[in-house]
This record gives sequence, C-alpha cells and structure tokens, in this order.
Amino acid sequence: MQQAVTNRVTDAVLAQVDVDALVKQLTDAAAEKGVPPRVATLLGDLDEPIASGLKRLVSSTVEQVVTSSAFETVWVNANRRAHTALDKALTGQSDSTVRLENNQVVIDLGPIVAQVKDQLVDAGFSPAAKIPAVHTNFVVFASEDVGKVKTYVRVLEILGGWLPVIALLIAAAGVYVAFNRRHALIGAALAVFVAMLVLGIGLTVARDVYLDHLPPGASQAAAGTVYDALVKFLRAGVRALAAVALFTAIGAFLAGPSRIAVLTRTGCRRSIGALRDVATSAGLRLGAVGRFVHRFKRWIGVAILVVAAVVLFTWNYPTTAVVVWTAVIILAGFAIREFLDDDSAPPAASRAGSAAH
Repeated sequence: MQQAVTNRVTDAVLAQVDVDALVKQLTDAAAEKGVPPRVATLLGDLDEPIASGLKRLVSSTVEQVVTSSAFETVWVNANRRAHTALDKALTGQSDSTVRLENNQVVIDLGPIVAQVKDQLVDAGFSPAAKIPAVHTNFVVFASEDVGKVKTYVRVLEILGGWLPVIALLIAAAGVYVAFNRRHALIGAALAVFVAMLVLGIGLTVARDVYLDHLPPGASQAAAGTVYDALVKFLRAGVRALAAVALFTAIGAFLAGPSRIAVLTRTGCRRSIGALRDVATSAGLRLGAVGRFVHRFKRWIGVAILVVAAVVLFTWNYPTTAVVVWTAVIILAGFAIREFLDDDSAPPAASRAGSAAH
C-alpha cells in the first residue's frame, strides 16, 4: 500500500515540476557563463543522469513521508474505519476525505503532496515551492454497479441488524418443535457451518475476481490490501460462527445415544471418577459441595452453557481463537462439575443409619 501511494504521489509531484526544463536551464546557464566547450558537451551528456537524479530525489522524499510513523498511524486508523467510510460513500453521506465520484470510492492524497512539497523545499529543491495545491485521488473501489450497490446497502441498513436475530429465532423454533430436537440441532448447526464455509470460499473467489477486473495500471498489491482490510472482520466473523456451529454439532452428537457418544461419555466419566477416588483416598472431602453439585448437576451444566453463550454474543468481534478457548473452558467446567459430583451421605446421617440398625 505504501509503495502504491508513493508511486501515485511521486507522479503527481513530477507532473507539477518540469524536470527536463530544469535540466535545460542548467545547461543554458552553463553556456551563458562561457564554460569551455568540452564542459558544455559533458553537461549535455549528463542531461539524463541529472533528470534521473532529480526524479529520484522526489521519489525518496515521498517515500520518507509515506513510510513515516505518522503516515502509518493515519493509514492504520483509516483501515479500521474502512467499513464505515465505504458505507458513507455508498450511501451518499460523503465527507472531505472519502467520497464517491464517477462510480469510484476515492481517497484524496492532497495532504500528502503538501507534506512532500514542504520537505522538498527544506531539502533545497526550490522549484518545488511553485507546486500548487494538488488533489490527486487514490481509488479504493470502482464499479459500474455502484448505483445498484447503494440500493443494496440501503436495504441492508434496514434489515441487516434484524436478519441474524430472525435467523437465530427461526432456527431455535425449528429445533424446539422438531420431533427429535437433538437431530434438529445437529442439522441446523451443520447447515450453518456449511453456509459459513461457502461464504468464506466466496470471499476468496470474489477477491480474485475483483483483482482480475482492475483497470490497467492499478496496483494489484494495493487493491488486494484494501479488499483484505474491508473484509477482515467479516472473515473473522465467518470463521468464528463456523467454529461455534461445528462445536455445537459435535456437542449435540456426543450428548446422544450413539455407541461412540456413549463410549466417549462413559470413558470421560470413569476417568474423572477415578481421579476423584484417588483424591478422596488422599484425604479430600467434598462434603456439602459434592452433594450440592450432585443435586443441581443438570442446572449447573445449563448455567455453564448459558454463560458461554452470553460471552460469545457480547464479545466484540469474536475470533476463532475466542470460540476455541470458550469451548475449552466449557469442557473444563463440565469436567470440574463431574469431579465435584459426590452423592455420598453426610457422616452424621451415616452414623444415625448405623444406630437404627
């Protein structure tokens, strides 16, 4: 992105500075001073190197501005606001920095040109002082269908916030009224997983199509970076939702009566029970805690799942890592619940029972 901006600003500056005319003025001034013919000829042979050196000076100055920490901060913040900026442009709510022109979303690089002008003057390149205020555009997005996109964006503004909630409620209602709720839950979760997989593949394919349809001379690397910035959170959300759906399907399957599910649950329960027996033999007494967990074991499991769901729904931009760690914590919670599940009678009750006999 920095290289693409450097090239665009360098071209804009050089368009305002006639380098060839400056070189000609140099050779003419040398001739007027009456320098020896051999020196004048040598200067004439150096026209191209001198012009190249001046262009390199402009390019290096532009690169210093663009690669500075100040530009990096501005550009990173711009990427973080990319979705909002594009939304404003597509809905016609443009501002002075990002706007919609001729079916193109453009960024004005004029402020960067002004900084380059000041640095060139400070470096002793006085002709740069004559550079006027230049407003060169860096195209972020271009399409002949921007008008249609604006209509779709308007529809999404109205329905976008409600569609996920409606889809979730419909899925929940379908599971609730199903004859076999566990099978329905597995089916719904796998359907969401497949949908997210298709959407993720679609985003990748759309990136290639977008880059293939760039106009001649456009920077492929810069355009790819802009696209990646725009869909960054969408991709993260797709992966996170796919992970949630997959874990939900696996959990619903393991809760079922299939042979694999039963063997898995039995193995885990016996392993944790053996660990509890070892701890009890070593002197651990669960007492009232164990009896409480045994009595409300089912509701404790429900509470663990509800807390996990609340965390995921309230987390800003949950990633796949967040989902995975949430699943790990859920498993740890159920393991702790199983470990604390002790239905042994209290010592007093045991003594009373022995006395009665």
